[in-house]
Amino acid sequence: MSDTTGSTSPTERVPFEALVALLQRIFTRHGVAPEVARVLAHNCATAQRDGAHSHGVFRVPGYLSSLASGWVDGTAVPRVEDVASGFVRVDAGGGFAQPALAAARPLLVEKARAAGIAVLAIRNSHHFAALWPDVEPFAQEGLVALSVVNSMTCVVPHGGQKPLFGTNPIAFAAPCEGSAPIVFDMATSALAHGDVQIAAREGHRVPPGSGVDREGQPTTDPAAILEGGALLPFGGHKGSALSMMVELLAAALTGGNFSFGFDWSGHPGAKTPWTGQLLIVIDPDKGQGSAFASRSRELVERMQDVGVTRLAGERRYRERARAQVEGVLVGREELTRLQGLAGKV
Repeated sequence: MSDTTGSTSPTERVPFEALVALLQRIFTRHGVAPEVARVLAHNCATAQRDGAHSHGVFRVPGYLSSLASGWVDGTAVPRVEDVASGFVRVDAGGGFAQPALAAARPLLVEKARAAGIAVLAIRNSHHFAALWPDVEPFAQEGLVALSVVNSMTCVVPHGGQKPLFGTNPIAFAAPCEGSAPIVFDMATSALAHGDVQIAAREGHRVPPGSGVDREGQPTTDPAAILEGGALLPFGGHKGSALSMMVELLAAALTGGNFSFGFDWSGHPGAKTPWTGQLLIVIDPDKGQGSAFASRSRELVERMQDVGVTRLAGERRYRERARAQVEGVLVGREELTRLQGLAGKV
């Protein structure tokens, strides 16, 4: 089915499961273990389905480039470590973070329900996707989840002269009575790196305050940010402080690399940051009991009463609902490239 969403480029609607199968075929064809390919394919397709195109199929060439460079291990087997009553560690083995999360998830949930709260520390991992798909499933089970992950150096700290931090996103999910979970996912930089890449590809400017060029001068040219320049934290010193917090939680606490702590110069084509990730999962039944989800609903209703017309995550849910009926929106040229990568005509 053809479709348009304001773009001049032709698009197609693809059934979600068909897109997952296509992506899984691509990953396995490029040396990724079947179980890892399944997790990555579902993650990319989920982001594309929900309208997060900067983290959907747009990312596939970056995955393949990193794999081809030998930078990331597509066959790594995560090693789960039960270290305390409320603490789980995972060594991702130089592989992707999502399979490491999948491997540790049952133990993490078990500990959260038993102790009321549990932490998952993932190290030696590569995260190259949206962060909200990591936390939303916990909220669908009635749990509260918070996750942070650091990335590669591309953000100048407030008051600094050179990039040091990554885009360092924070994602949060909580159950809400009578509706989909409350979910947000935000970079601590003014823009996500993928959004800057898409703006450069499509010839768009980025908002003032997003970044600087190679001379350290403010710019709205995404190419200047990408080619020797850098992003800025959102909200000045406030976003910078949150980005520092993410470095401490996602790298220092987990044993992963800081955003500045790895060198991929020996792997031309490497795109995936080799860092760490932290998840905190809370069982709200240990606090307000079954009342938590209803209190979430109360807060949402009060926000609506004072004029809030769109909550975090609502656009994704609308895109998801439409995709369930009509299929996932993919650019026609992108789809042709994906079919070529999968070895399909």
